Amino acid sequence: MSDNSSNDTPMADSLDPRLLGERIPVETIPVITFGDFLHGDATARKQVALTIGRACRDVGFFYVRDHGIPQQLVDNAFAEARRFFAQPEDRKRRIDIERSSCHRGYFALGGENLDPEKQREAGDFKEGLKIGRDLSPTHPLVRAGIPLHGPNQWPDNLPGWREVMERYYEACKDLGFQLMHAFALALELPEDYFDRWLDGPMATLGPLHYPPQIGPISESRIGAGAHTDFGCLTILAQDANGGLQVQNVAGQWIDAPPLPGSFVVNIGDMLARWTNDIFASTRHRVINRSGQERYSLPFFYDPAFHAEVACLPTCVGPDRPARYPPTTGGQHLLDMINASFAYHRARES
Repeated sequence: MSDNSSNDTPMADSLDPRLLGERIPVETIPVITFGDFLHGDATARKQVALTIGRACRDVGFFYVRDHGIPQQLVDNAFAEARRFFAQPEDRKRRIDIERSSCHRGYFALGGENLDPEKQREAGDFKEGLKIGRDLSPTHPLVRAGIPLHGPNQWPDNLPGWREVMERYYEACKDLGFQLMHAFALALELPEDYFDRWLDGPMATLGPLHYPPQIGPISESRIGAGAHTDFGCLTILAQDANGGLQVQNVAGQWIDAPPLPGSFVVNIGDMLARWTNDIFASTRHRVINRSGQERYSLPFFYDPAFHAEVACLPTCVGPDRPARYPPTTGGQHLLDMINASFAYHRARES
């Protein structure tokens, strides 16, 4: 970890009231124009950051539009996801995630279980892929045996597939970096506060396919069981079929429908832990009632493996002591992956 002047940020004597306040049981997800942050002056950037901060506090979800990622690239990534999932099962399993040493590749229906209490052994009614930072076996982090670091598994029969996914991955990674700057400003920290942990982030692109569910649907088998995301932040592109629902502070499930040209961004458990629960990691689920094939492109942006995840200095004070012991970004993710993927849990035991 490199030196950074932000380390000198003192613990707050009292927390900034803009970070606190009673959470509002919102009925719609806020929509934020992010171009004002990407291209605006210091005043505009701060205003956008504070608006994001309010959304992170109240519901932990918001839409971003004018985000800088070309729509054609998003469309291309969706097309490649559909092309992969349209293959026969045996072809997809050639890059089965259980063959990977670093949690990369394909998982079939039920391979992930985000709500094991409700879904028991059935798992989520979706299939997916995990694509991460592609590191060769000779990379120092791989040679050192750092978990969750290594090569991707790429399909060898889909020309151009890898190139599109890599371009989309890099675009989302750049957006994630900018969002972390906005979060820092919202938390009354220097804008570059998190940068020391974002050189080589543990970012994962996870294309998903939800088959149509016909007939009665119960919580024992839905597209994605009710859960909070594991990591720092998620950038989600969803197709026109919808199905994403978010639980507000009143316990009501509200729809987060697709908005053309926008991403859904949400806070994960790691950032909630970092902010001492000032930012909300909110339960959400997917129920595909459309009768159609549903596709989405979640991108999980997380800091480097050894990032120090301890309550931020502006998020603790005499009236709000730290609620969590310190951990690292990598250990936090390993704990969460083991809770949701049986194959990984068995491997670690």
